[in-house]
Amino acid sequence: MPNPRLPYLVEKVKKLPYEPGVYIMRDKSGTVIYVGKAKALRNRVSSYFHSVEKHLEKVYSMVMNVYDFDYIVTDSEFEALVLECSMIKQYNPKYNILLKDDKGYHYIRIYPPKWSRITAEKQRDEAEAQYIGPYMSSYVVRETVDEVNRAFQLPTCGKQFPQDFRKGRPCLNFHIKQCMGVCTGKISAEEYQEVLDQALDFIKGGSNETMKLLQQRMEQAAENLDFEKAARYRDRIRAIERIHEHQKVIFTKADDLDAVAAAQNGDTVCIVLLKIRQHRLVDKQEFMIGQSESLEQARREFLLRYYTGAGGSDVPKTVALDGDCLEMELIARFLREKLGKKVELTVPARGDLKKLVEMARNNASQRLSHETAHSGREIAALDELARLLGLPHPPEYIEAYDISNIGSDTVVAGMVVYENARPLKSAYRKFAIQTVVGTDDYASMREVLTRRFRRYHEEQELGTPFARLPDLILLDGGAGHLSAALPVLAEAGVSVPVFGMVKDNRHKTRAIAATGGEIAISSYRSAFTLVSAIQEEVHRYSIQYSRSKHQKSSFELALTQVPGIGPGRAKALYRKFKTRKAMEQATLEELCAAEGMTKPAAEHLYEFLHQPEGEA
Repeated sequence: MPNPRLPYLVEKVKKLPYEPGVYIMRDKSGTVIYVGKAKALRNRVSSYFHSVEKHLEKVYSMVMNVYDFDYIVTDSEFEALVLECSMIKQYNPKYNILLKDDKGYHYIRIYPPKWSRITAEKQRDEAEAQYIGPYMSSYVVRETVDEVNRAFQLPTCGKQFPQDFRKGRPCLNFHIKQCMGVCTGKISAEEYQEVLDQALDFIKGGSNETMKLLQQRMEQAAENLDFEKAARYRDRIRAIERIHEHQKVIFTKADDLDAVAAAQNGDTVCIVLLKIRQHRLVDKQEFMIGQSESLEQARREFLLRYYTGAGGSDVPKTVALDGDCLEMELIARFLREKLGKKVELTVPARGDLKKLVEMARNNASQRLSHETAHSGREIAALDELARLLGLPHPPEYIEAYDISNIGSDTVVAGMVVYENARPLKSAYRKFAIQTVVGTDDYASMREVLTRRFRRYHEEQELGTPFARLPDLILLDGGAGHLSAALPVLAEAGVSVPVFGMVKDNRHKTRAIAATGGEIAISSYRSAFTLVSAIQEEVHRYSIQYSRSKHQKSSFELALTQVPGIGPGRAKALYRKFKTRKAMEQATLEELCAAEGMTKPAAEHLYEFLHQPEGEA
């Protein structure tokens, strides 16, 4: 039901100044439901109350609940940004992005007593257990537990000690030196406790202190000629070093960095933040966000909410983003002044930083895949394709077209549809070219798209596949096909991004044709794989139709050689039986029942269909 207050709100907007400021939307009870900033208040606020039905669902819902609004004029856009952040923090409005990291508290548990294991837990549920924590990050807890168990060769199996001493052979971890082999019964309780204490020192004091202590104990054992004990210390030192080497492979140059990336699927946006501290990946945080006007807007709101909230106590020197952010320079200035330190916002184009934000984006795609029925690979492909083509959102619904012909008499087109990166075969459509004489691919493509969008306007109320506009159109061809298509869409009054799929001389996808030239795609693996699959599928579908049409045309021509059957009766027979095989399986009576058939013509046809193979 439309908001009955809209006329009042529209009139009130006309009194707003064209100056920077903050606007505050309230519901009927006076509760603040949205706070935003504007460079020009009248322009921004008026956009909410015009063409309401075109808003995203989240914005539409907010507008339907607005009873009144207030505004505060500021001297500059920067002051408006500062005030916006302050008011969002104060009111926590329903329709602003509210960052909720879905993690609770996490603990490192040391249990059971005497032969204790080190595990990651979400609850403190054992009275006798020792706990280290709480930690906000489950990632930190899991990584720490894995590291310490590997470095100190602590058991992670399900055996109980001392009950299971010498019962069966040691497991694989013992043989690959990832477990000291407590189950063999050769490790005393005192020795085990010493190793456990070292592991706990590692967790509490950090690796540097533990390394120094282990180095001292190794040297002392060697001086005492206890070479077996010295070798054990040496192995622990090497294990810790291997862990560090593995971590440094992740990122080696920056010592203070956050990588922030966003992925989108339908109405849901996921933002992942990877923290690099002292050259190590120390944390991963995931934030599920509802609808946003764009990924650029989502990044803007995330940066402001996160670094003025939960992340404000640990802001790095550099924040690397996977894409553009609205008001990036303004936000960087705001963070510098708010936090009293230099903060650089950057969108890396190459190198280690680029790889790191791609890692964050892949993690965001994987998280979205858990929230939906789609795989992380599909989400990543659509997300990457949107970035490559400059689309505002990942294209959920893609239509692809190809023209195919076998000679000038059989020119057809195929349309295939991919929904959420998967073929939607129920929406595939075939077109027999009707108005083009000869083999003119460009004219044929114009005819196909004209017919398609005519059907769009005619079938709006019917809910057919043609009644839905695609998010993206891909044409099997280059710049020529693109030039042929664009005027058709303009004439039809539809706004859909259109690109061509360019093949190399081996008929494999090479690039994407855009209005400004070709876009190289081979280095974008996920997008390349998806576009290649679409191009192969639309080619297969159109050529299959072309061949069947050609065979049908040839057989129709052959039917006209049968006494009593002309072009009209040949078409009528095909309308009734659809295929040659069905015609061959029909009885004489069924052939005679076809439109316009006579018994003599049916008898001649039956004879023709069942003549011995090879006979003319």
